[in-house]
Amino acid sequence: MTEITPKQRAALRAMANGLDTILYVGVQGITPQTVKEAYDALKARELIKCAVQQNAPLTAREASHELCEKTGAAPVQVIGRRFVIYRPNDKEPRIIL
Repeated sequence: MTEITPKQRAALRAMANGLDTILYVGVQGITPQTVKEAYDALKARELIKCAVQQNAPLTAREASHELCEKTGAAPVQVIGRRFVIYRPNDKEPRIIL
């Protein structure tokens, strides 16, 4: 997992404010397809907002932790059913912290 400082986390939270939710965790929880979608989205955007649907078997915190472990990302924020994760792109970074 990527480690970020509290100042970097605060900056990323501010950036995530205007983001749309692009990944949903549903009834089946985190499947290999969900991990692939998250990995591809992180590669393209670096910062993504996700949501856990009401009938999902995981909480947002559990889903965030599991996705971060499987994609090498860092958790930024968890509020209610939504969470934000971040992983810098090594080749072409879009977000400079």
